[in-house]
Amino acid sequence: MALPKSTRWDLAEHLDNEERITLFLEAVFEDGDPQVIAAAIGEVAKARGMSQVARDAGLSRESLYKALSENGNPEFGTVLKVVRALGFDLTVSPHKPVAA
Repeated sequence: MALPKSTRWDLAEHLDNEERITLFLEAVFEDGDPQVIAAAIGEVAKARGMSQVARDAGLSRESLYKALSENGNPEFGTVLKVVRALGFDLTVSPHKPVAA
């Protein structure tokens, strides 16, 4: 019996509307891991079209891929440019500690 064929799961394919993208980014920022945040922003950029996001952010596509990769370490200015190019704003609110 042959094994069923599988395909690699691509998160960007599931980020197909504003609500899903917003919920995804909110959850990632809530987690707070900088590398995960950068990679998540990269997934949203892929879903929206990396070339267009790079143009809108004033960056090269290659540097954007590198900065937002799993091992990337983007400068905060880069993150701000990309977040704005994606149509979002970063805001600050008081931290609410989780009850034990």
